[in-house]
Amino acid sequence: MKDFFRKIARFNKNVIGINQRNLGFIYPNNERKHFSLSDDKSICKEHLHKHDIATTPTYVIIESLGGMQEKWIEASKYDTIAIKPAKGRGGGGILILTKIDESSWRTPSGKIHTQASIFSHLANIVFGVYSFGTQDKAIIEYCIVNHELFQNIYPNGIPDIRIIAYQDQLIMGMIRIPTDESDGKGNLHQGAIGVAVDLDKGVIGKGFTGEEYISSHPDSGVKFEGLQIPYWDDILAIALRAAKSLPLKYLGLDIVIDQNLGPLIIEVNARPGIEIQNVNQMGILERIDQLKKA
Repeated sequence: MKDFFRKIARFNKNVIGINQRNLGFIYPNNERKHFSLSDDKSICKEHLHKHDIATTPTYVIIESLGGMQEKWIEASKYDTIAIKPAKGRGGGGILILTKIDESSWRTPSGKIHTQASIFSHLANIVFGVYSFGTQDKAIIEYCIVNHELFQNIYPNGIPDIRIIAYQDQLIMGMIRIPTDESDGKGNLHQGAIGVAVDLDKGVIGKGFTGEEYISSHPDSGVKFEGLQIPYWDDILAIALRAAKSLPLKYLGLDIVIDQNLGPLIIEVNARPGIEIQNVNQMGILERIDQLKKA
């Protein structure tokens, strides 16, 4: 596992640590009663739909074992689907499936799932296996089609763009790009790389592996530094609209670019991590100060 916090002390006092993040940003700006907007993806998506903010289309939500088969029949009409726990963390419980025939499906890594194994996975989600033992819901939704820019950089996984918003202002961003080590997931602690983004221009900067700064993907060898992210104005607009619509005033907004649908918000996080400072080689306090002076 990469240690994204180990090098944080090398920055100046403008860097925030975990305690300052919690006491100075999360608790004063995010009331606990609103945490469900980030902790439950189904509630978050309902909020985004209500405010006409683009997010991944939902096919069905399974809240109990009763009626699971009927809802599966509806969801299985589609050729590709994503199954997610509503309260899952760090990519746990996510299953991406492509239909082979009416009784079998394949994951991106080639593993075959039967209807029985899918039902078992759905039951595990509902019973809370991926949500710390609490009752959960299984969301079956549209499967993101990787935009050609990111497909060319690394085809085995969907990168997402994390933007930190504070008091309805967008302050810092990065891209989380999967690697072989992360098994196609965009989780930095599982081995994905964090890549800096110029918020003003949407130009990709250097990536941080947890050990060094790089300009090319460690597995594909494709250079990403200097590339322009498509739909950048739209991405900023959707992030700002979401931030202003939410009662959480310090949060992370996770955005993907779908080849067919364009930018979509897939999740919000009321407790965004601090490793984005390492990725951008800048402290959050320094960035806030820059914006105040602009």
